Amino acid sequence: MDEGIWKRLEEALLKFLIDFGPNVIYAVVALVVGIFVIKIVMRLLRGLLRKANVEPSLRTFFQSLSIFMLYAFLIFIVGILLGIKASSFMAMFGAAALAIGFALQGSLSNFAGGVLILAFKPFKVNDLVEINGNLGFVQKVDILYTRIKTYDGRIVTMPNGKVSNNDVDNRSMEPYRRVEISLNFSFEENFDELREIIVKALNANPDLVKDQPVDVWLHSIGDYSMEVSARCWAYTDDYWIVYWAQMEAVKKALDKNDIHLAIPKRAIYQENLVKSAPRD
Repeated sequence: MDEGIWKRLEEALLKFLIDFGPNVIYAVVALVVGIFVIKIVMRLLRGLLRKANVEPSLRTFFQSLSIFMLYAFLIFIVGILLGIKASSFMAMFGAAALAIGFALQGSLSNFAGGVLILAFKPFKVNDLVEINGNLGFVQKVDILYTRIKTYDGRIVTMPNGKVSNNDVDNRSMEPYRRVEISLNFSFEENFDELREIIVKALNANPDLVKDQPVDVWLHSIGDYSMEVSARCWAYTDDYWIVYWAQMEAVKKALDKNDIHLAIPKRAIYQENLVKSAPRD
């Protein structure tokens, strides 16, 4: 009886190898060759995108999408070689896609956001942007996430779904930016004299945009001081260098001319109270 069982198992295994063995071998060969071909195709694609001067953000998106589609096609080919019918395989793919879609609704939203970002280009790699309260330089934009590096060296990764649905402050899109310094002075100061001193200090900076104005205006009048706005223009890449230099230049110019910023003051008045004499 034992010999009969082993004989039947041997026959079943032999039949399986005869019926499915070649398909398994073909599938394994196709899988190995397919992975090798995908690596070559991706290397060629990266070279083409680089030669075509495609933006780094769009380049990353195309690479991520291409490798996903290539591996999906390879799995389809391997399934056909293993004997799975195309209709059955497509039904499996459809069911899997539906299940994955429900499980990864957030990721699909991020994917759609990545497409919108790459289509409308509110920013690109190396731009200085502020998104969701995070200010930094864009390091990477792929199909799901955007990554920026802040001034203090932090890496912030944000889902593209949230990025595409929020305000994006792109500070690198224009060639130059306005530097604005707010100062408070006492009403006793001569405004014309203040304007002359501050404008002279601002104009001394060699990194300003020459064809843009340098202005000093009376911005508002408060309860105890007048607010003065000093403005000039700097190239976008030099904004912070110019800002800090102008702050220092204005401070030194005011000190040199013995002009001080206003200090909040509060006057307290007290009525004279006459105490009545105690009665006997």
